[in-house]
Parts: sequence; structure tokens; C-alpha cells
Amino acid sequence: MFDFLFEWIQNLAFYLVIITAVVQILPGKSYKKYIQFFSGLVMILLMLTPILKLAGTEAKFYELYHSREYEMEKAEIERSENYLKDVDFLDFLPEEYQAEKSGEKDAVQNKVEVEEIRFGQ
Repeated sequence: MFDFLFEWIQNLAFYLVIITAVVQILPGKSYKKYIQFFSGLVMILLMLTPILKLAGTEAKFYELYHSREYEMEKAEIERSENYLKDVDFLDFLPEEYQAEKSGEKDAVQNKVEVEEIRFGQ
């Protein structure tokens, strides 16, 4: 019981130190209220951890979260895979670069032909 209590207090302290450091590092004050809001929500969840554990719903809560997270990541990977199957990466290059590359290929082919002629003589 004391181990759990010690771990809980340690997690709270660690979380507060990290959030305080993040808020202090922010260059502007425009995002400060959003970070404080989000960190407050996470802090509420951390504070409720012992109550969830005593009620036996902690495992179900984590299972629910992780299964939804897994499904979202899986869907994102599938969307990326389908998108990348049909993409030709050369279409994203600027035209000047594509022209340079095709010119370099021609120069390399001409060099190979010239070397073949020299060795053929």
C-alpha cells in the first residue's frame, strides 16, 4: 500500500516539475493558457488514479484508451500506405531539378558510349 502511495506521489511530483519547466521554456505567452488547460486535465486524471484503482476500473480505463489509440494509429498507417502506393516522388521535384537529373543521365550515358568507343578501338 505504501509503495503504491509513494509511486503515486512520485508521479505527481515528476509531472508537476515537467509541466512547470515546459511552461517556463515557452517563448511566448500565447500558448501558456492552452498548455495549462491540458496539463490540468492530465493532472485530474493523475489525481483520480488511486480512486480508479480502488474501484477496479483503472485496468478497464487503460484498456479502453489503448485499444482506441491502436485503432487510430492503424487507420493512419493504412491511409499513408494507400497514399504512398500511388505517388510518384519525381512529381514533387521542381522542374529545374528534374531537368538537371535527366541532363546528368544523358551525360553519363554519353560518357559510357564514349568509353565504349575508346575501348573498342
